[in-house]
Amino acid sequence: MEQELSKQIVQSFAGAFKGLRLYPLRHPAIERHLQGLLTSLLTLGHQRSKVTMGLLEKTLVIEDQLFAQGNPAAEELSQLLQELELQGLLFRPGLTVGELQTLLALLQAGSAKGDEFSRQLQEGGVTHIEVVTLAFHEQEKRPRKIYGRALRVVENIFQDVRLGRIPSSAEAVSAVKSMAELTITDPHALFALSMLKDYDNYTFTHSVNVAVIALAVGRSCGLSEEKLRTLGLGALLHDLGKLKIDRQIINKPGRLTEEEFAEIRKHPGSGAELVAQMDGITTEVIDIVLGHHLRFNREGYPSEARQREVSPLTYMAAIADTYDAMTTLRAYQRPMTPRTAIEELQTLKGNYLHPEFVETFVVSLGTFPVGSLVRLETGEIGVVVWVDIRNPDRAQLKILFDADERRLAQGHRLDLDGSTPPRIVAELDPFLRGIDVTEHFR
Repeated sequence: MEQELSKQIVQSFAGAFKGLRLYPLRHPAIERHLQGLLTSLLTLGHQRSKVTMGLLEKTLVIEDQLFAQGNPAAEELSQLLQELELQGLLFRPGLTVGELQTLLALLQAGSAKGDEFSRQLQEGGVTHIEVVTLAFHEQEKRPRKIYGRALRVVENIFQDVRLGRIPSSAEAVSAVKSMAELTITDPHALFALSMLKDYDNYTFTHSVNVAVIALAVGRSCGLSEEKLRTLGLGALLHDLGKLKIDRQIINKPGRLTEEEFAEIRKHPGSGAELVAQMDGITTEVIDIVLGHHLRFNREGYPSEARQREVSPLTYMAAIADTYDAMTTLRAYQRPMTPRTAIEELQTLKGNYLHPEFVETFVVSLGTFPVGSLVRLETGEIGVVVWVDIRNPDRAQLKILFDADERRLAQGHRLDLDGSTPPRIVAELDPFLRGIDVTEHFR
């Protein structure tokens, strides 16, 4: 089915482009080709959430379908992409015929190349077609680059506070902007990386992971991009107040004494005072920092948070903070798997956590969230590497072990629709098997 759709995409695309040599852009003959192209792209995109057409060593490839020599339409498109210095085109759900017409007009003009082509496409109002001007493997690294940048920003902010300086918010705002944009277009890409746990730099990774998870919560609840940025910034800065606490308490490997925990309870208030001094910080960001340990039933700490009406974004950050704590290794606690953590969130909703926000977040993750290690009814074992935004029970696995539990030298992809075999029968604990699932997200 996918192979046939890929062929139809090539034929329709090439047919529309060749038709421009005879007819104007809005001629019925061109529109028929574009309508066929749109139908094929949306059908394939419904199965994969996005469709990528690009070059692999100067050969056209659509998703997993490689078009070798001998296909004139594919060769023409390959040549066209090379001439315009484009590595590929990425088509997202919501694509329209009008956007395809704008793309076709730019391709016909042939005057814009590379990044300039991308810029003109955006200026033409095209939001569901992305130009890939980097090599595919570089494009696939984008989530890790965004995540890594956020880590560096947090480290710099924490260093400023330790040195007694008021940190600038500019870099944090910029980093969160990139995180929010990626979360909107590909919500599971960054979420998968939230399973990265650098225990030597736990304070930094926890701050970034809570921001990533909070953005996933916010997106599932339908926040605007502006609100997502506010939520992400507050979550990124939520633990800043811990810098005011004795490091021996913060780094203590076991459970805290009551006196030590009394010191810990001060960090939301200390953090709120710190971020309030940073430029451009809104009341909602301060609410998140002050109230991320505030429970939905108005218990929790600190008392200042209980006494004020905080932003709803605070409750979203609290869900993220709780989820990351559950999935993190502690001296007294093994990390929960994603599905186990979701089940635990469900038990906390209503009293500890906002019930509607939890429910919406859980539904968006699917039965087995990205990063889950699972066993199929065939006996094979794989990592969930992609979940459909529209139907979270549709997923893609990277199979790591065959039916006899032999480790595969080269894992392979497998698409699941959630309703037909093979089905997932169990979630496994990657911690017990010594598997780093984050290595397999892409």
